[in-house]
Amino acid sequence: MTAGRPRFLFVTGKLAEPALRRMVDELAPKAGFEAHVAVLPITVAALLTTNWVARHLPPLPPHLDRVILPGLCRGEVEEVAHAAGAPAVRGPNDLRDLPEFFGKASGPPAHYGRFDIEILAEVNHAARKSLDAILAEARRYRASGADVVDLGCDPGPIWAGVGETVRALKADGFRVSIDSFNPEEVDAALAAGAELVLSVNGSNVVHARRWHIMHPGVEVVAIPDTPSDLDSLARTVDVLRELGIAHRLDPILEPIGFGFAASLGRYIETRRRFPDAELMMGVGNLTELTDSDTTGLNVLLAGFCQELGVRSVLTTEVINWARSAVKEFDLARRLVFHAVREKVLPKRLEPNLVMLRDPKVYEQGEAALQELARRVTDRNYRIFAERGEIHVLNGSVYLRGNDPFEVFARLQASDPKLDAAHAFYLGYEFAKAVTALTLGKSYTQDQALRWGFLTVPETSHRNPGDPPA
Repeated sequence: MTAGRPRFLFVTGKLAEPALRRMVDELAPKAGFEAHVAVLPITVAALLTTNWVARHLPPLPPHLDRVILPGLCRGEVEEVAHAAGAPAVRGPNDLRDLPEFFGKASGPPAHYGRFDIEILAEVNHAARKSLDAILAEARRYRASGADVVDLGCDPGPIWAGVGETVRALKADGFRVSIDSFNPEEVDAALAAGAELVLSVNGSNVVHARRWHIMHPGVEVVAIPDTPSDLDSLARTVDVLRELGIAHRLDPILEPIGFGFAASLGRYIETRRRFPDAELMMGVGNLTELTDSDTTGLNVLLAGFCQELGVRSVLTTEVINWARSAVKEFDLARRLVFHAVREKVLPKRLEPNLVMLRDPKVYEQGEAALQELARRVTDRNYRIFAERGEIHVLNGSVYLRGNDPFEVFARLQASDPKLDAAHAFYLGYEFAKAVTALTLGKSYTQDQALRWGFLTVPETSHRNPGDPPA
């Protein structure tokens, strides 16, 4: 290590040079290093190999502490280290991630991630499903963050397989709740190891004494006889307290247009009447019954629960737009816990919940693209999406436009040697570019668009053996 700040050499190509210099000039003072940039005689840094870099390094500044290669640079970094006389490492694939690489990115603090809201994930219409299907759904819920698997029963004939299902879930390590007003189904589920009964009101509270005697650790969820009748909830609570049965209260969240605002008020009133009670909220009446992506709804409901002290939620993934609701609430409960406990805004803390649009859209800018078009000399196409247009350029052409079909037609006319493989590749990249322009996302050629926790890393089309451009 040299005296003072460490000296880092960042290796790049011609295309990324302006953006890299801006990034390291801003980052170096914050991260405490001295930055140097080596621009190699190659346009696209993603095509670098360590062997090629080692043979094309320019004269280097003395006393380097580290050489930082583009993340997509292939080969053994020791080749570069030997040539540079300093340790070499790969940086991130995208230079915009350099702040995170150096631990200076805005984002969750070290202690972020705690929560105190329990998630019950419901297997809806469980009686209609096979045991294997229920186990598979339960395992998916567990992987998404669920704490309890709730078996949702249907009105009508008694589900004969409820006991077997509960035993199978318990054997697989699950905590189980039973959602039924049929006392025989509840009896069978409790005998097999279920720990929580959804739900109890004036119509079936008479059975609670038996459940408590036969299964002393059982807990029930108390609900009003009708959603607007909080006095009936209070009467049920009086019975449960007299019997000494553990319980939590659910005043019932109602859908928009059917008393949604009033139902939120009843949660507040229930907390006022029962300041020490455990509360629960079934969020499906909003997430399943509203034409809206569920991520924002889950964050808002999680924030309401966190502030009011609602320490358990019941959620479902029935309708397609709610298919990731459990994972969304798992992330949301961590976000709101931190915001409420630390008295900070729930902003720039949980990038995995920003899915449709990106927090910030990065652009090269008009001048940079024009300069790039003048400097590029090879046939490899570079694609950008910014300011409402697709931009595609190589050493002989620079085209732009907002209609991918029109841009591609002009590209075909300018390049008679364009083969099927390259046409397919360009079509795929154009589709990503149009999606980014439509939604307000950042587009980077050969990289996946970012969809929060749903992002699937993209495998590059490029052959590892391709030489640099």
